[in-house]
Amino acid sequence: MAEDRYNRKNPAVKRILQELKEMQSNPSDDFMSLPLEKRDRALDLGLQENIFEWQFAIRGPQDTEFEGGIYHGRIQLPAEYPFKPPSFMLLTPNGRFETQTKICLSISNHHPEHWQPSWSVRTALVALIAFLPTNPNGALGSLDYKKEERRTLAIKSREASPKFGTSERQKLIDEIHEYILSKAPPVPQVSSSEGAEEHHTKSESEVQASLHNSGAINSSEELQNPPEGDIIVEEEQEVPANVHSSSAEVRAPREAPYNGSSDQVQQKPEARVPKAADDRLFTWAAVGLSIAIVVLLLKKFLKSTGHGALFTDGS
Repeated sequence: MAEDRYNRKNPAVKRILQELKEMQSNPSDDFMSLPLEKRDRALDLGLQENIFEWQFAIRGPQDTEFEGGIYHGRIQLPAEYPFKPPSFMLLTPNGRFETQTKICLSISNHHPEHWQPSWSVRTALVALIAFLPTNPNGALGSLDYKKEERRTLAIKSREASPKFGTSERQKLIDEIHEYILSKAPPVPQVSSSEGAEEHHTKSESEVQASLHNSGAINSSEELQNPPEGDIIVEEEQEVPANVHSSSAEVRAPREAPYNGSSDQVQQKPEARVPKAADDRLFTWAAVGLSIAIVVLLLKKFLKSTGHGALFTDGS
């Protein structure tokens, strides 16, 4: 029974169901993503057969060689989600990422040091769209096709969804494809002169910085992070095997949403202000020292002029 497979009080399960609810209540024209084996009333009862693996499709970003394309993939969420990042795999040939290979991005499990628990599946898909036209720089799972080849693949990607997995999975892939196709504009026709024009290709770090500045990468701040604690999910074939991880692995510190600054400085406590009595004591000591110096100088001056006896014999 599916209801026996997941603990509905599990923080990871609660977070994933919350994201699913938000994804369905606030759909986007640029992407769609759903967990496997979606069922009626599953959102209310928590009955997804595998809520840790999601199918998705994204639209190619406008004004790039990917515009008009529909790119399918899968997301594997770890048992420790959202304290650990998901992994991503593309299924549609696109000329930027290899297919059926876990890709290396700053939002993926290849770089857990960059992941923020406040991010979500929606956040990751927004970032993935922005990363499509970036310079691959030889990253794992990256390709560097020519723009003309990528445009050809973008047109072909609209014809049919990729064939992958079981019939139930394929049904979900086809459903997502039809939705994105209904929202996607036609692939723009590119003239030969425009095709030959070279445009600046941003790096992944530049795109991530722009996402931070625009607030897009913090789009999931309304989602509440689950409380820190052990994550207990009963094992199944497609759920990570290390679901009974130790609390040291699962209890990751919750961090404030990234604010676009690379430096987070903690203010030092202010130095103790001296007391008023100490100030007065120091002032009187300075005055006394000054008077003593003046007397000594005056005595020396009088002695040198022949009047020093006033200070020696008292006559």
